[in-house]
Amino acid sequence: YDEFLGATDLRDREAYVTQTVEVESPSTLRQLAEAREKNERLSDKLSDQNARCKQLEEQIRRSDEVTCNLQHKVIDGLDSSHSQPVYLTIQLPTKTYSCFALQRRLSSLPPTLCSMKADYASLRSQVRNFGDFYGSAVTEIVSAISEMSEANKDLLEKYRKEVALRRKYHEQLVELKGNIRVLCRVKPVLKEDQHEEGLAVVVTTDLNNESALNVVSKGKGRTFELDKVFHPQLVVGCSHLINAQMQNPGSVENPGINQRALKHLFNEIEDRKDMWSYTVSVSSVEIYNEVLRDLLSKDGEKLDIKMNPDGSGHLHVPGLRVIEVKSFQHIKKVTRRNRITFGTQMNQHSSRSHALLTITVLGVDLASGSKTCGKLNLVDLAGSERVWKSGAEGERLKEAQNINRSLLALGDVIQALRGRQTYIPFRNSKLTYLLQDSLGKGNKTAMVVQVSALERNVGETLCSLKFAQRVCKVELGPAARKIESAGHNDTSSPTHPASPTISASDSANVGRVCNPLEGTKVDVT
Repeated sequence: YDEFLGATDLRDREAYVTQTVEVESPSTLRQLAEAREKNERLSDKLSDQNARCKQLEEQIRRSDEVTCNLQHKVIDGLDSSHSQPVYLTIQLPTKTYSCFALQRRLSSLPPTLCSMKADYASLRSQVRNFGDFYGSAVTEIVSAISEMSEANKDLLEKYRKEVALRRKYHEQLVELKGNIRVLCRVKPVLKEDQHEEGLAVVVTTDLNNESALNVVSKGKGRTFELDKVFHPQLVVGCSHLINAQMQNPGSVENPGINQRALKHLFNEIEDRKDMWSYTVSVSSVEIYNEVLRDLLSKDGEKLDIKMNPDGSGHLHVPGLRVIEVKSFQHIKKVTRRNRITFGTQMNQHSSRSHALLTITVLGVDLASGSKTCGKLNLVDLAGSERVWKSGAEGERLKEAQNINRSLLALGDVIQALRGRQTYIPFRNSKLTYLLQDSLGKGNKTAMVVQVSALERNVGETLCSLKFAQRVCKVELGPAARKIESAGHNDTSSPTHPASPTISASDSANVGRVCNPLEGTKVDVT
């Protein structure tokens, strides 16, 4: 402040000197310059002091605000300190009760702790003994499992023996009765059918019972019992018939029933060549619109069925071409002629006729010179049709009517045979008339039934399986072996079966066929 007053006095004096002095000496000018510089320095200091004063004023103002806030807080704190004792007084009973409850709970803990200590000691004792207990328990369990395993093996062995014995006695019973064997196959779902409606599978087989299948229709289940295995004895002088629904030549990778049966036949002949000499001949016919045609004849000559003039009472077809064959490939070559087929809404290659391939085997025992004669009839039936499903019209409708009529006649024959009627209507159709010898006494017959597993075909499946069950009850009598020895004919006892007949109709496949026919396939429309 003293400097400020001095600076003011200096300016006044400077003005006075300036006004009064007209001639300035050099020293005076120097003093004046120094005074001016000092004045400027003092002016700068004055400005700094002014700024500092403003800062101090701002600090004082802030200090006043802080002081005011502190005063308010102090006042609020005093107010809350006055109300706190009241709040504590209110909370005191509650806290007192909680403290009392806690004390009471704490007083109950020592007995609980003692009990827990006792349990802990008991558990420790059990844990110490657990090793011995576990070892003895494992030993007992292993011993029990071993005993059960041995018992199970024993029971399983007994079960297998019982099953084998049951099959043996069943085979003997069927052999003596001469029942028609019924084999069955369930068709797999084809890829082209997987995008259509009605694909629910309603036909199932039992893994533990290979001679039964179950069909579910309208929410109700039904079980069908059919045969499983058939052992052909063709090369020992028996007549066989394999009657298969639908044409089924098969392919190289998956041959059909006919090819498998014939291949097995020639394999048997090859195995017996050191003891027997065999001559094999074949003939093949089809029945189209109740007309019999020779499939081995170039012009497909029409034929008729007559009684054999040799007085044997058997039927024969005059003019039927019979060809001797030497091998399986040879028989495939001569029987390559196709049957009549046309497409329908259900099958692009629907067979419109029934076909019969007859293989006659003449055998000569190289040691004794005795002769045997056996026949294997492979019958391929056209599938029965529902016209509204197949869409048959015109000529196809006539074919369907003849097919259904002949199959109906076959059903009548089966029904008559089952009822052991004195009159069997074999002559009601060319099909049944042609099969008269095969379905008569002294033959073995097997029917291969094939069905669809899909729900949309459950009606046809049930009809076919019901028919198959009726066929199972047909008894043809024990087969007789045809042997010619020392200039006379002999018919052996049922111990040597003679005329096995294997027939097949459309529907399902429940069992497997015996060795040569195992895994075969019969297609159906």
